[in-house]
Amino acid sequence: MSSTVLCRILHCVKNEVVCLRGQHRLYSMCLGPNSSSSSSVKRKRTKLLSSSSLTGLSWTNNSVFSMQNIFRHSSLQFQLAPVEINRILRANEQSVKIPEFDGKNLNPVLKFESNQLPANSPNEDRRSAATCLQTKGMMFGVFDGHAGYACAQAVSERLFYYIAVALMSQKNLEEIEFAMEHMKPVLPILQWYKPPNHYIYRESASLYLDHLRVFWQELIDHDNAEGMSTGDSLAYAFKRLDSDISLEAQVPLDNDIMRNMAIQVAFAGSTACVTHVDNIDLHVANSGDCRAILGVQEEDGSWSSLPLTHDHNALNPSELARVRSEHPKSEEGTVVTGDRLLGLLMPLRAFGDVCFKWSKELQQSILENGFDLETLDIYHYAPPNYLTPPYLNVDPELTYHRLRPQDKFLILATDGLWDMLSNDEAVRLVAEHLTGIHLEEPVAASERQVKLGQMHSLLLKRRARAVPSRDPNVATHLIRHSIGTNEYGEIEQVQLAAMMSLPEDLTRMYRDDITVTVVYFNSDLIKAHYKENNLRFL
Repeated sequence: MSSTVLCRILHCVKNEVVCLRGQHRLYSMCLGPNSSSSSSVKRKRTKLLSSSSLTGLSWTNNSVFSMQNIFRHSSLQFQLAPVEINRILRANEQSVKIPEFDGKNLNPVLKFESNQLPANSPNEDRRSAATCLQTKGMMFGVFDGHAGYACAQAVSERLFYYIAVALMSQKNLEEIEFAMEHMKPVLPILQWYKPPNHYIYRESASLYLDHLRVFWQELIDHDNAEGMSTGDSLAYAFKRLDSDISLEAQVPLDNDIMRNMAIQVAFAGSTACVTHVDNIDLHVANSGDCRAILGVQEEDGSWSSLPLTHDHNALNPSELARVRSEHPKSEEGTVVTGDRLLGLLMPLRAFGDVCFKWSKELQQSILENGFDLETLDIYHYAPPNYLTPPYLNVDPELTYHRLRPQDKFLILATDGLWDMLSNDEAVRLVAEHLTGIHLEEPVAASERQVKLGQMHSLLLKRRARAVPSRDPNVATHLIRHSIGTNEYGEIEQVQLAAMMSLPEDLTRMYRDDITVTVVYFNSDLIKAHYKENNLRFL
């Protein structure tokens, strides 16, 4: 992309109707001043649908712009200095080293590094990291919001508590309930590792605690002495939190702020990918299109990626078949159209999004109950062919992996990264950052016999791969490469400056919010565990 594209976008936004189509989220329409009388309705719709993941761009005349071609015709010069680019890229960095022994257990996590680069304003992605204090293990999560940030924010605050409580023994739960009932101090459940841009919904804290308490009271009644297994805890926590989000939007609440917040959270949505690491046991729960990718180093030094999640969207044949199977045969052609749920939503599993879960009658009765939808930035609309709800659920796909010494790191990221980088590219970049050694791909058969001109391009590509990393934080390293790499794998300063200089209202047309967390594992500790327990490496 170049400045010429930016000029054309600005021109079209001012004078024409522009259709934006991409791989992810909801599509939207930008309407210029010459639009028809229905523009007021469509502008309201854009508020809800503005969280589209627009990685491809097409105009109404179906002409498609190629970044590489347009770069040759730059007419404006972006003067964003490298120091300013670095400041923006590093503003949300987080790097945490984890003690090998926390007083109770050995921890296989050496450290984690994280970062975010927003495209939406405000950012709709969230991230979380915490240690379970009443049980064992660490949790990491990334949350990709759509139709606003409200749902992702709530889920990032609350989900880990639901998981941790489900993991606790009945004895611990009874101790917490006793302390609450007698107004005594409650032992902390989680140790949070809060990023620099962290904040919480303080207005809703009492509501969230009340519903968490109801949850652990029910767990006490289940009479499960040892607590749930990790996999069951993850699945139960996902579904229970989503149920609470739905319930909170339907019941009377103490004040208007809390009431409005509950409605915003329920009508927004969020995907989620959460991992729980306890010794060599790695559990992943995924709902939506975030990913967890393991970086594996073999004995010969080569690297490979091991996906621990599958994208829950229409590009996944099994997921598409699942969604269609849950509705009558007569809806087979309308449940998913244009690779979107009811033609609107790309992820096929998510928190919130009650407009795809509730009946039409329930939605209408709730939203007509005195809410100022314009102020709340909610546009109530009936999706086309909305016949047999619910069309969406949050049921997570669970994956278990036994960590091995060759498992060096885990990449958790929202789809903003995966729109730009493949799994293998991301693992290679982290591996190069970790080892300080650039990894050459094997020479392809087509490269063995090349002409002199082609050799020049090949050498440029190889040279670019040898450039050392400029970012101490590996998450920043991934984000920089995802938006600023040219065809040779080299950071192109002009492209990076152009991407970083886009106005807020245009950035979302070219990329999504990007959130990345990279977790490094202690291979020596894992190897020692295998040896002590006479386990075989798989």
